[in-house]
Amino acid sequence: MTTNQNLTHHTKKDNFLQGAFILTIAGVIVKIIGSVNWIILSRVIGGEGIGLYMMAFPIYLLALSVSSAGVPVAISIMTAERLALHDYLGAKKVFRTSLRLMFVTGVFFSILLYFGARWLVDFHIVRDARAYYAILALAPAVFFVTILASYRGHFQGWQTMTPTAVSQIVEQLVRVATMIIFANLLLPRGLEFGAAGASFGAAPAAASGLLVLLWYSWKMRKKFKNAELEARPENLPPLQSSMKIMKRMINLALPVSFASIMLPIVSNLDLVIVPMRLEVAGYTVSQATELFGYLTGMAVPLINLLTILTASLSTSLVPAISEAATLKENSRIQQRIMAAMRLSNLITIPGFIGLALLAYPISAMLYGTPKVGGPLEVLSISVFLLGIHQVTTGVLQGLGHTYIPVINMILAATMKVCLNWTLTAVPTLGIIGASWATVADVGIAAVLNLIVVQHYTGCSINIRDTKKISLAAAIMGAIIYFGYSMMMQQCGNNIIATLGASFLGMVIYAILLVVLKCVEHSDIERMPVVGKKLAQVLVKAGLLR
Repeated sequence: MTTNQNLTHHTKKDNFLQGAFILTIAGVIVKIIGSVNWIILSRVIGGEGIGLYMMAFPIYLLALSVSSAGVPVAISIMTAERLALHDYLGAKKVFRTSLRLMFVTGVFFSILLYFGARWLVDFHIVRDARAYYAILALAPAVFFVTILASYRGHFQGWQTMTPTAVSQIVEQLVRVATMIIFANLLLPRGLEFGAAGASFGAAPAAASGLLVLLWYSWKMRKKFKNAELEARPENLPPLQSSMKIMKRMINLALPVSFASIMLPIVSNLDLVIVPMRLEVAGYTVSQATELFGYLTGMAVPLINLLTILTASLSTSLVPAISEAATLKENSRIQQRIMAAMRLSNLITIPGFIGLALLAYPISAMLYGTPKVGGPLEVLSISVFLLGIHQVTTGVLQGLGHTYIPVINMILAATMKVCLNWTLTAVPTLGIIGASWATVADVGIAAVLNLIVVQHYTGCSINIRDTKKISLAAAIMGAIIYFGYSMMMQQCGNNIIATLGASFLGMVIYAILLVVLKCVEHSDIERMPVVGKKLAQVLVKAGLLR
């Protein structure tokens, strides 16, 4: 086997579905660690300290959105294109060019954030002057995260998601440790310094994640170092100049960065409109604030938690689609889209049904109040819609149309603002109206994306597969509904009944997927760690071909 064939095999080893599973596992671990962190940190610096930290953090996220949010997508697209043509030298040049660009960008935005912190406070953009030190402490992290983006995009372009996953876990572990350590060390000097200590944890965390990726990069270079890597196929044009590479990288990255900026913009519009219109509906200021918290602080995070897999799938799909598009393999593009859609539906359809049926019990179990159940029940359909939106966004980005999802997001957000303004002010709806506006926002963006994907690729949702998955999910829903009622009658404990009914429903759903042949042998086999053995067991049991 030649070196080129070895490298090609290496790029295929982590196919996009397996890559999605790997990123999902990492995402779940990161979420769990983050949840523990917030519990501990809130005990260290209290609610007021957390408030100071959260005043600085959106500024940091904005700087990152502008400096690096679209970079991994752009680099993964361009790297996958070069690798598809066995142009390893071209892929190397893309990476090196991105590093130079990101180094300059990272230094610029770190300095801008550091010296702009005083201006943000003086002009009352940040309302509490004590948050000044927390903003300063976040400035170094911008540089490290920007460089980190280049490395993650590079590995994603190779369709190797393990380095990204490991770096995310290490980064989160170091962040938790350093946030708590520095917050404890600096708290005696004042609450503002304690919050700054917590903020500073982002810099060593990003640096540790970068070190992980540097190690993987060294390991890859050592393993595949060969003279053939410096050779380019004769049928390829000469290497592009660094300026042309930068220009295309910016053109691909800017729309993605703008999309990431759109999210906080829409959130801030919600912050202004929803409480105001709730007051018009007849609620007091405190009631409006409480209801807004139920929607944005409690219900929405649960929706996002259930779509970790589809978010990972979107990331993994970008280089896979880009590779196939470069080789003009339309059948492979369609196969990958259909596989991604099926996997998304396998997760999001039962997620939607289960969350809708257990919205009030889950709210009581997690938040100690069933009042979150109303918004959560409505938002549950967003799990399915968000899955479609994330997958189709990954497809469009992989095809190089990074601007289309942004346009669709703007159109959807415009409709959301209009619906928030009208529905939230209706006394019989209130916060439920705002919930429906959020569903419409995700739904419109998803449908528009789906229409464009169908136009470019001829692919859409497989109705036959979706019907079988929906049947399995509906039976699961019936089991959950009656199971919860019976368990509540038997033990009267909401937590036991909710967890018990959920577990029973998931087991029945998994069995039905195999019985109804909703999953394929390859789907099971691609699962990390247990996939191959589980597939063998199911084949021996006659449940899988």
